[in-house]
Amino acid sequence: MPSPVSAARQILTNLHEVMASRNNAQSKLNQVVDLIGESLDSEVCSIYLLREGMLELFATRGLNQDAVHVTRLAIGEGLVGSLAEHVETLNLAEAAAHPDFSYRPETGEDKFHSFAGVPIVRMERAVGVLAVQHVEPRRYEEVEIEALQTVAMVLSELIANAGLIDDADAVAASPMLTDPRQLSGLSLVKGLATGHAVFHQPRITIEHVMAEDTEAERARVLSAFDKMREQIETMSNQAEFGVGGEHDEVLETYKMFAYDEGWTRRINEAIDSGLTAEAAIERVQQRTRMRMRQIDDPLLADRMHDLEDLANRLLRIVSGQVSTAARLGLRDDTILIARNLGPAELLEYDRRRLKGVILEEGSLTSHVVIVARAMGVPVLGRIRGLRGMIREGDLILVDGAQGIANIRPTQSVVEAFEARSARSRERQARYAALRDVEPFTKDGERITLMINAGLRDDVPMLNLTGADGIGLFRTEFQFLVSAALPQRDRQTRLYRDVLDTAGDKPVVFRTVDVGGDKSLPYLRGDEENGGDENPAMGWRALRLALEREGLMKAQARALLEASAGRTLNVMFPMVSEPWEFDAAKAVFDAQLAFLRSRRKVLPEQIRYGVMLEVPALAEMLDVLAPKLSFVSIGTNDLTQFLFAADRSNPKLAERYDWLNPSILRFIRRVVRTLAGQQIDITVCGEMGGRPLEALALTGIGIRRLSITPASVGPHKAMFRKIDTRELAEQMEQWLNEPVSDLRGALTEWADEREIEWE
Repeated sequence: MPSPVSAARQILTNLHEVMASRNNAQSKLNQVVDLIGESLDSEVCSIYLLREGMLELFATRGLNQDAVHVTRLAIGEGLVGSLAEHVETLNLAEAAAHPDFSYRPETGEDKFHSFAGVPIVRMERAVGVLAVQHVEPRRYEEVEIEALQTVAMVLSELIANAGLIDDADAVAASPMLTDPRQLSGLSLVKGLATGHAVFHQPRITIEHVMAEDTEAERARVLSAFDKMREQIETMSNQAEFGVGGEHDEVLETYKMFAYDEGWTRRINEAIDSGLTAEAAIERVQQRTRMRMRQIDDPLLADRMHDLEDLANRLLRIVSGQVSTAARLGLRDDTILIARNLGPAELLEYDRRRLKGVILEEGSLTSHVVIVARAMGVPVLGRIRGLRGMIREGDLILVDGAQGIANIRPTQSVVEAFEARSARSRERQARYAALRDVEPFTKDGERITLMINAGLRDDVPMLNLTGADGIGLFRTEFQFLVSAALPQRDRQTRLYRDVLDTAGDKPVVFRTVDVGGDKSLPYLRGDEENGGDENPAMGWRALRLALEREGLMKAQARALLEASAGRTLNVMFPMVSEPWEFDAAKAVFDAQLAFLRSRRKVLPEQIRYGVMLEVPALAEMLDVLAPKLSFVSIGTNDLTQFLFAADRSNPKLAERYDWLNPSILRFIRRVVRTLAGQQIDITVCGEMGGRPLEALALTGIGIRRLSITPASVGPHKAMFRKIDTRELAEQMEQWLNEPVSDLRGALTEWADEREIEWE
């Protein structure tokens, strides 16, 4: 038995001559079945092609010729139809014993027992089937199956160039790509969006399948492997892929595949058989996809997804098509489709065209989600296999509130969605009219509503919403989107611009919160996360900044210089013990003394605060309080620390409700600990931006919220209908004697008083 390479090469050599001839397409297919049958010593060889949604027998050696263009099978019908539906290979010693076997008498196939078939694939969809049969029952050798798969790839080019199928036929091979489909995922950023699907990394179209110079193709693949491995090594320091604690595992898998000799060997063998570098990579990947469909183990399936992603990267490199959709430019309103994104990649897109994002991965705590929220772009995450369900250009409706995406929606769904969008716009118009209205409650309590920001472009939202100030300016955004550590003068310019734009309204600058899941490519070494398996609870934020003394000194000087003649509000993140606050303040005191010695203009006032997100700090607030001007409660991290629930884990992301009595009682205790002291208490996590949660927080004594700009108007409207005394009494009762469903109870309470909370 010849090797897979020699068998395929022998067939491809003869196939090249057939394809180069001037015969018509039908004649070429007739020659192809004879060629394959003779090469594999097979009594039957048949080609079925998809036409008008049916698999039609186009050419055969061994079956009745009268059946050609007469025998037609639906997708899923018989062995051929089943093979096309599942895009899988079949190798059967006794075809009639298979549950999908369907006898067609006009073909005269009743005397043949064995059957082997492979799909003819185009655009990742089966557009035909290549099948062989024998009288004697036997399974075909691996070498024969390999040869059939290679020939099927060449046939896809032949039938496409001959116009035997069109793109509509390719799509029809998979009903899931034509029918309306609703996908459910994790809601990462709320909002409604309509647009057409654009893949962040566009699909590579393979133009040429058969190689002219095998050695040249091998050299191209070798060079591409070197470049890809270099990229993987670079990513190991950048944590470009994955979120939370996952990126280490993903990158290790990438490295395993990138240096896997078996993968390299299979691609080179495909080239040796006569394929181009691009076709060889795709040929090997087609086989991997078929195997993926047979894997029940979720862990192994995930590993196969990693290999798919890496193969696409290799294919882009070898083809020279490395641009992202952002660099090619968006032409229409767009829903961006990606496995994952970094914040810098997201910011490359035209904000006028980018309407929504759908990710295969993604988590509530990933920094790309924070950037998307600041941009006002709805995001869904945790939807696997997007390329298998969405075509480029498909109309998509994204419902960020319910975590749903409607793909290729029916007209009735579109109309209902447009009606919802219109109602949403009407509400937004009502909220915009409240811009200059102060948020007083029914009983005269003034609620301070501030916004969260992190980009220079966020600051104008202060005036557009009528917010009281910026309660959280995330300074790390400048670090996350930079290729190198931002120099002090760049930081100073940003902070000064923010203060200038904010005018008389206060801005609270949080010192840089990086490390953990916000790794920076220019901060190298294991000390970034200390090898943490859970980086969200590891070497990050103030812990990292205090060790990287130069980093904190530069930022302290930039903030002090930018605030010259004004009030500087500076907040330290992830403080867990009083000495950490003292150490951070000492850095600012030293820089302040330095500027004073140089006779620089200093801030008129400096107000220091902490972000309370580590529960341990609550036990030391009485010690730290005399040194503080404000405390900001960061509910995102606080919640996951209280419940030991990593919110980047999809099994836990939605498990713990913010209206759980545990978190509310904890915050109530903080409020009571600081009562009577001149310390501002603000909730600046995502919890405060949700209406029902904001109601609960108000009921336990919170009067300052820092939220997304989009939440300011709805909150103003809601607070005008609240009597804080009545609400406080009710919350006290619910927290002292917890009910089984606090969210439901609070919802009912709000509805009875016609408080608009959605």
